[in-house]
Amino acid sequence: MSSFFFLIESGARMGKGQSAGIDAGQYTQCDKGHLVGWNHPRGVASASLILAHGAGAPMDSPFMEQMAVRVAARGVAVCRFEFAYMAARRQGMGRRPPSPQAQLLAQWREVHALVRQQATGPLAIGGKSMGGRMASLLADELEAETLVCLGYPFHPAGKPDKPRVAHLQGLRTPTLIVQGERDALGDRERVAQYPLSPAIALHWLAAADHDLKPLKRSGLTHEQHLDEAADVIAAFLGGLSST
Repeated sequence: MSSFFFLIESGARMGKGQSAGIDAGQYTQCDKGHLVGWNHPRGVASASLILAHGAGAPMDSPFMEQMAVRVAARGVAVCRFEFAYMAARRQGMGRRPPSPQAQLLAQWREVHALVRQQATGPLAIGGKSMGGRMASLLADELEAETLVCLGYPFHPAGKPDKPRVAHLQGLRTPTLIVQGERDALGDRERVAQYPLSPAIALHWLAAADHDLKPLKRSGLTHEQHLDEAADVIAAFLGGLSST
C-alpha cells in the first residue's frame, strides 16, 4: 500500500508551508485548496472511498489513519480530506469550531467533484461522525454510488431528544453505518426507534462507543473492531463493484 498527502485545486499555485501531524514532504501547500490524502491498495482498487473526518479530530488522527490503512489493505482506495476550519489549525490559527453546515457541504461538493475526475470505478462517500453526517446530506444529490458512515451522530451530544434523522428516512443511496452499540450519539436501543430508509444497513459493534472502542470487560479490542469495520466496508463496496 502507499499513501501521500497533497492539496488539490484546479490551477493551484505551489508554495511552502508546514502542517502539524503530516510530514512536510508528503504534501504541498498552495494559496487555496483542499488538503487531501490517498491510501492506495496494492494492485487495482475495487472501488474508491472519500472519507471525511469528524468535528474534533483532523484527517490524520489515529482513528482516521488506522481506518484508511485497513480499508486500503482490503482493496479499496481511500481519499481523506480536511475541512477548511480544521486545516486552519495547521496554519497556527488556533482551535476552531466546525464551520457552518452550508460551508461544510460546499467543501464536500468541491472535493467530490475533484476526486470524481481522478477516481476510476465506483466512488463512495462517507466519513467519521460529522464528516459522515455531512456526506449523508449530499449522497442523493451527488448521486454517490454508496455512503459509508462510521459512528454516525444520530443526535447531538447529551441531547437524545433532538434526533437528526429526518433526511435519513427518504435516503435513496445504498448506505452502510458502522455503529458502536453504546455510542453516546446513537446507541442500539435508541436507533432502533428511528424510521430509517430501507437503503440503510446498520452494522453494530459489540460494547463499542462513538470511536468504536469496546469496553475492556467485553474481552474485545479496539483493533478487532477496526478490523471488523474495515471488513464490512470492503465487503459492502465489493458488492457494489460487482453489480
